[in-house]
Amino acid sequence: MGKTKKFDYRAVQDDTEWTAEIIRRVTSSKVVVSKSQSGFSSESEALKWGNDELKTFLLNLKEKNKRHAEQREKKTGKTPSSESTKESSEQ
Repeated sequence: MGKTKKFDYRAVQDDTEWTAEIIRRVTSSKVVVSKSQSGFSSESEALKWGNDELKTFLLNLKEKNKRHAEQREKKTGKTPSSESTKESSEQ
């Protein structure tokens, strides 16, 4: 089996216009659209938007995850690295 990406983008044609979608793979068979933009006149325009927006989307997601990790650290008073070293020393 090949490795698939968690997030990707695609272009879908609706009659005369194109829609770009940022998709997230939930399971091997299920895909969810995380963000979309319609009204493109060509497939290449839709793919360009999808590529650019995917980079921004992943950057924002990375920053959001970092903020949530910092909030968890403040709430629990522990750092994730100290927890893993504590668990390994207990075994």
